[in-house]
Amino acid sequence: MIEDIVKFNESFVAKQEYKKYITDKYPDKKLAVLSCMDTRLTELLPAALGLRNGDAKIIKNAGGLVISAFDSAMRSLLVAVYELGVMEIMVVAHTTCGACHMSFKDFEKHILDRGITQHTLDTIKECGIDLDHWLEGFHDTHDSVRKTVETIRNHPLMPADVAVRGFIIDSETGKLNEVD
Repeated sequence: MIEDIVKFNESFVAKQEYKKYITDKYPDKKLAVLSCMDTRLTELLPAALGLRNGDAKIIKNAGGLVISAFDSAMRSLLVAVYELGVMEIMVVAHTTCGACHMSFKDFEKHILDRGITQHTLDTIKECGIDLDHWLEGFHDTHDSVRKTVETIRNHPLMPADVAVRGFIIDSETGKLNEVD
């Protein structure tokens, strides 16, 4: 599959199809969107939000979560605010998310089946990494959005003038519902 992508890319560049996507690094709408990496949202999310290339910084991870105040999603949001001029942040979860009810216990068998040893898992835990927390998803989408919004709003480095709001998008229709 990767080889097919590389061949496509060569044609894309040769035909100069990139020209319609040229923009700079600053989001035109001064907006960042934190959302899930779900494949159903790849095109649906920007289309349903009316976003075009260059409009917003879109940060994606499993579940659209900020799991700790100093994780990579939070880092990306702070970079977007301080370096790229973002003034508004949307947290956009979605219906039927695979991260809902996800847990390390679900992963552990798959990890071991793929050749990672129990010794490796034990070593990671001994280093202070709580795999149960790190690979935990969530159990209620609304609650997850609320927690992520509050973590962002209350972050000691997040300026008070940055608006942070949470939403759930329907994975099929793109209908956006705000979480209060």
